[in-house]
Amino acid sequence: MPYGRFAQMLGERFVAACRDLEDDEEEIGEPGEIVWFPDRTYAGRTYVPAAAVTSTGSEVFGYVSYHRGAGEGKGEPADYEAFADATAETAAANPDWTLDLSDQELEPWRGPEGRRGTVTLVWGRALVPNGVIATAELGPTTTDGCPLVEERFTLVSLDDYTGDLLEVRLYGGGGGELARESLYEGE
Repeated sequence: MPYGRFAQMLGERFVAACRDLEDDEEEIGEPGEIVWFPDRTYAGRTYVPAAAVTSTGSEVFGYVSYHRGAGEGKGEPADYEAFADATAETAAANPDWTLDLSDQELEPWRGPEGRRGTVTLVWGRALVPNGVIATAELGPTTTDGCPLVEERFTLVSLDDYTGDLLEVRLYGGGGGELARESLYEGE
């Protein structure tokens, strides 16, 4: 998890992306304390997801991403990008939720025989106790897994491939499933 000056610098970029969301129709409010999620690297770019409750009770969520300099990912972070979105649908207002998920499509993907999908970044928080690991499931295949860090996780997975849609599952220490959630409403 980011901390110190690095977290402050990432936070400034995330808040700037949140300010770009403001429009005349809906007041999003000022982001409060930023909650960071574990980072994930895909195609040489590291994504650090974030979320914050705003002064109006909405939630802003997104990420700050960067490339590492030369030396196989050992250089200084550079080429920063930030993405933010907002929602009024929060876990606090939905006590029946077991997982609080956010996602962002990263890029299209093309596989054998012209099959297509989308590489998707998913981050979230376990809202049930005793979770140990979250996994990304595409049909019968586990495509990624992340141990929980302070009840938070981040995954990168192919989605919407050969008719299969991404699902996130939460498992406890004994391997039992504690929760599952599709990225798609009503699934």
